[in-house]
Amino acid sequence: MLGLMTVLDTRALNRATLARQHLLDRADLPVLDAVSHLGGLQAQEPQEPFVGLWSRLRAFDPTALDGLLTERQVVRSHLMRCTVHLVTSDDMVAWRARHDAMLRSRMLAIYRAEVVGVDLDEFAGVAREFLSDGTPRAMSELAQVLVARWPAPRPRAHAELAIACLVPVAQTPPRGLWRAKAGVQIALLSTWLGRDIDPLSADDDEVGRAMVRRYLAAYGPAATADIRSWSGIAGLPAAVKAMRDELVSYTDERGRVLWDLPGAPLPDPDAPAPVRFLPAFDNALLGYDDRTRIVDDAHRGLSVAGTRVVLVDGRVSARWKVEAGTVSVTPLRTLTPAERSAVADEGAATASFLSDGASDRVVVGSTP
Repeated sequence: MLGLMTVLDTRALNRATLARQHLLDRADLPVLDAVSHLGGLQAQEPQEPFVGLWSRLRAFDPTALDGLLTERQVVRSHLMRCTVHLVTSDDMVAWRARHDAMLRSRMLAIYRAEVVGVDLDEFAGVAREFLSDGTPRAMSELAQVLVARWPAPRPRAHAELAIACLVPVAQTPPRGLWRAKAGVQIALLSTWLGRDIDPLSADDDEVGRAMVRRYLAAYGPAATADIRSWSGIAGLPAAVKAMRDELVSYTDERGRVLWDLPGAPLPDPDAPAPVRFLPAFDNALLGYDDRTRIVDDAHRGLSVAGTRVVLVDGRVSARWKVEAGTVSVTPLRTLTPAERSAVADEGAATASFLSDGASDRVVVGSTP
C-alpha cells in the first residue's frame, strides 16, 4: 500500500479506481451491496448492468439482480446526470429530491419549446393522477393523456418530460430483467416502493455529504469537478467544503486538488490489473470529469457513445460487441501477445456468461 503522498500520478489514480470499482479483484459481495457501493449503475441500456456486475463480482448470478428488481429492493429511474440508473431503493428514496433541480433544468433545456405556456405544476398533476392507481403504464398511454390536454407535435416528448423530472417514477419489470425485451412501463415511485421520497430539508447538506462519501468510496480520490460530473449536481462542491475536516487531500499531475476518505484503498501503482470487459456507459468512465486515469483523451468519446470497452492493464484498450453469439474485440492499440491471450481468455469467459455456457467464441481483431 502507498503511504500518504502529495501527488498521485495517472497510474496511481488508475489503480485506485480499479480497486474501488472491484475491477482490480472481483469481489465476494451480495448484489445489493455491490449496487449500493457503486452508487448505482447506469442502465439506459437495460441489459448493461448485468455485464457491469459480472465483471466486478465473483460467481455473479443474473437471477439475483432479477429478484432484487421484482422485490423492489433496486429500482430503475432517472437520477445521476438525468440518465436512467439502477440504484438501491434506499438510495433512490434518499437522493431523488436532491436531484430534482438538476433533472428539471436539464429536461426543460431539451423540451422547453414543447411546453411553452404550459403550467408545469398542472401538467405534473395530470400525469400523477393518471398514474395514481399504481398500475404500470406504457409511455404511450401517458403521452396520450397529456397531449389530449396540451396538444404537441411530439406526444412522447410530453411523457419524457413528465417522468424524467416532474413526476418521480420507476421503470418497472419486465424491462431490466435478464434477457427481457420489453418497452418502458412506469409507475409512481412512491407507490412502487411503498414509501415516499425523502423531502429536501434545512439539513440538505447532510444528503450532499453522504453522497460525497459514497462517491469517494467507489471513485476517489477525485476532484470536485469529478463529483459534479458523476452526479450532475452543481452544488456538491459546497458539501465537500463543509466536510473538509473529515477528508484527506492529494493533488494530481495537473495540480488539481483530489479529495478522499481517510484509509481508502490506494494500491501500489504497479499492481497487476486483469483484463475486464465493461458495458456501455459504465460509470467507471463516466463518473469523472478528467477521465485520463482510465481512458486516453483520443478515445474519451467512446464513453458517451454507448461503446462497450475492454480494459487492458487498467486502461481502455479495445472495443467489444457480440455478433452471432461471438464476442468480437477490436483493439485500439497494439496489444502484446500476452495481452491478446488475456483478452481472448476473458472474452471467452464473457461470451460464456452471456450465453449461459452455450458459447465461448471470441475473435480478437488485428491491431490498428
